[in-house]
Amino acid sequence: MLKVLVGGWALFLGMALLMVGNGMQGTLLGVRGPLEGFSTFQMSLVMSAYFLGFLGGSRLAPEMIRRVGHIRVFAALASFISAVLILYPSITEPWAWVLLRVLIGFCFSGVYVTAESWLNNSVTNDQRGQALSVYMIVQMTGILTAQGLLALGDPTGFILFIVPSVLVSMSFAPILLSVTPTPAFATTKPMSLARLYHSSPLGCVGMFLMGGVYSAQFGMASVYATQLGFSVSEVATFVAAIYAGGLLLQYPIGWLSDRFDRRRVIMGAALVGGLVSFLGFTSEPTLVMLCVAGFVMGGMANPLYALLIAHTNDYLAHEDMSAASGGLLFINGLGAVAGPIITGAMIAEFGPMGFWVFLAVLMLLLAAYAGYRMTRRAAPDEYGQYVAITPSATVVAMDAAQDWLQEQAEEDEEIDEDDDEAAA
Repeated sequence: MLKVLVGGWALFLGMALLMVGNGMQGTLLGVRGPLEGFSTFQMSLVMSAYFLGFLGGSRLAPEMIRRVGHIRVFAALASFISAVLILYPSITEPWAWVLLRVLIGFCFSGVYVTAESWLNNSVTNDQRGQALSVYMIVQMTGILTAQGLLALGDPTGFILFIVPSVLVSMSFAPILLSVTPTPAFATTKPMSLARLYHSSPLGCVGMFLMGGVYSAQFGMASVYATQLGFSVSEVATFVAAIYAGGLLLQYPIGWLSDRFDRRRVIMGAALVGGLVSFLGFTSEPTLVMLCVAGFVMGGMANPLYALLIAHTNDYLAHEDMSAASGGLLFINGLGAVAGPIITGAMIAEFGPMGFWVFLAVLMLLLAAYAGYRMTRRAAPDEYGQYVAITPSATVVAMDAAQDWLQEQAEEDEEIDEDDDEAAA
């Protein structure tokens, strides 16, 4: 692990600053929008627009990189991100924020693709699993740090928009000045959605549902807390609790999934998340209650993303895993686009606590479907290893994880063959 950190510190530092900038703008808009008189429906469109742009970027950015190269794409998209962060408080109109969120979602997707390509190219095969773990920790730590910075400024002014713009601009220096050479770029053609669904119905349905859960957490949690009348620091604390749960419970749940039927772990985590969300809906909305509910909900929801990927891989040949990753990301993106809009409708119907209603419905649906799938197909004879991947990772990180899993499987097969020869 230390060798990975030393060898890739510039990339990890750059990614940390990127995540701080992105985490600040996501929560800050949820606070600033209502102060500008934006309705819940308008805010849901603003939040959904980011995921629409991110989905488009994940499909188009690889082709842009192949045409003009990593450095040009990175520099161009980076300049747009910095500009958009400054434009938010300058044009406080819902339609403008929707367009800016589409643009910034597209740009962040392209920047992540580029940075993850460099990261993947900077490590050896035996270090790739550790690098992915560090990458996930860096992402979550960056978002948590962003919430702490939000409490230091005034959401009605410009400074909280300037800070993430500066941080994002600073993040490019360690990445572009790194001694790591520009990597070759190639992605696998995605598997057809029909074939992917046939291989793993639970993986496909679960990824769609988790897209909605993740986008509601990332996009609408701050809107919900603001409607309750919480201060900026309280909103940031609530959002931070969600990501802290996702960071701290990722590996314990992953450890369980490598030792038991993954569908049982998926069903259990989704059930706990759904019940906690129901309690969030029915309980008195104090800050302590929200932080506890947010911590558990985040701790159940974020690992489910990687769990569903691992479950899908359990039913695929190793050579098909990378092709499946593109389809899973696309399905998750569709759910993410719909999530904030439906959450906004639920808040309009049930009041602010409609946020928890939406999360509870999706998590309980996933738990029920996982239980149903257990009656339709036997568990696989062998399980692949769980790799911690966050919902904000792009197809490059997904492909790197799949490559590492395939390498681990090949090494295990070689060990088994050597053991058989020795026994003979």
